[in-house]
Parts: sequence; structure tokens; C-alpha cells
Amino acid sequence: MIEIQNVRKAYGETVVVDGVSLTLPKGGLTSIIGPNGAGKSTLLSMIARLLPMDQGKVMVDGLDVVRTAGDVLARRLAFLRQDNHMVARLTVRDLVTFGRYPYSKGRPTREDAQHVERALGYLGLEELAERYLDELSGGQRQRAFVAMVLCQDTDYMLFDEPLNNLDIRHAVGMMKLLKGAARDFNKTVVVVLHDINFASCYSDHIVVMREAKLFLQGKPDDIVRPEILSAIYDTQFTVHHLDGHRIATYFT
Repeated sequence: MIEIQNVRKAYGETVVVDGVSLTLPKGGLTSIIGPNGAGKSTLLSMIARLLPMDQGKVMVDGLDVVRTAGDVLARRLAFLRQDNHMVARLTVRDLVTFGRYPYSKGRPTREDAQHVERALGYLGLEELAERYLDELSGGQRQRAFVAMVLCQDTDYMLFDEPLNNLDIRHAVGMMKLLKGAARDFNKTVVVVLHDINFASCYSDHIVVMREAKLFLQGKPDDIVRPEILSAIYDTQFTVHHLDGHRIATYFT
């Protein structure tokens, strides 16, 4: 499990994460939601050690992320940023193979190749494997980056707004893939999302941040309620029940 203990981050006088403590459950898909500026992406980046903490501690299965060697942490936790652009001109296969770097150090083995093929197959990228990333659509390129994370074969996979720039069809497909990866490979998937209904339909657990602090956490049925969503977003909501899910609509 991921244990977050009194974590804080500020830029000058502006506090963006303010004393957050929580435990992210192992297994399944956890969504982190909340208004813009709530500290969601900053918190995820500190969990992944991409941003230094001003105070506090993050433990991943008992490993302190600050003190743990980089290659050791990279075999336990993988992270995909929002701005997942590559300067080098790479094929899909080249990109996915990067996921094996913590193990092979740039010299892929037969076992690494098996992981690459598994990830390509799971994301439906076999026919695109030799295509260059700049030749792909946005949805295809996003799937290639997710395949790289899956190929890293970590227990924990963190995604910062993985639905950015995706249309509805590709966003639905991406959430199905992330939910399936948690189930099929026994992974813990943590995603920062803006869409409440994607969080409601695909999450096992939801964490809510507001004004740099932990506001609430629980199962989707506990969070996706009109009075709670209204308190989070300062907007009136109506929640409908559809095919076993809670679907939120809002108005001003």
C-alpha cells in the first residue's frame, strides 16, 4: 500500500498540498478528483518522487520513496505524466521497451522482449509496433505510453490525467484498459481525473482533494452524492442511477 504521511508542498507563500495524510489501498483503481488547483497532480508527483516534499513522508510497501534507490523504486512504482512527449523519434516498440530499463539498463533480454510483446498485445498495438510515435493519432500515442508503463511491470502504476486530449471514445477505451490492467495483472492503479463520471464508473476507491487538503475518501457510492459533490465543486449537482452506477449532472 501507499502511505502518505503529513505531506506538504508550497511555492513561496502558496501552499499547494497542505498536510495530507492518507493510505491508498492496494489493488484496484483509485481516482483522485477535485477542483483545479486542489493539489491532485502535485500530490501524485510527490508520491512518484518527481517533486520534493517540503515536509512529510511517502512509503510504498514500507519503502521510503525519498531514501530508496531509484532503480529499486522504479521496479515497484511507475508514473506517467500529463506531458508525455518524446523529443527523440521512436517507434512504438522502442518506447515500450523503455519500460524495461530498470531491469535491463538498456540491454534488453529475452525476458524483457516477452514483457514488451505482452504490453503491445494488451494495448492492441501489435500492428503499430514499428510505426513512429509522430505518425500516430493522439489516442494511439497515449496507448503506447500506457503500454510502456505496463511493460515496467510494477505493482503500482500512477497516471496524471491520462484522459487529457482524448475524445469520448478514446477516453472510455483508456479507462477500460486501466481498470482491466488492475484486474488482469493484479496492479494498483492510481489516476488523477477531472471527469466525475469516469471516476464513478471505473473506480474502486475515490480520493477527493480541495484547497490543497484531503477533503474526503471512500467508495464511489459514498462520494458521488449531490450534497458531497456540491460541497467539493461549489456547484449544484443531480445524481442519477444508471446501469448500477451513479451519474452526476450539474447546472448553475
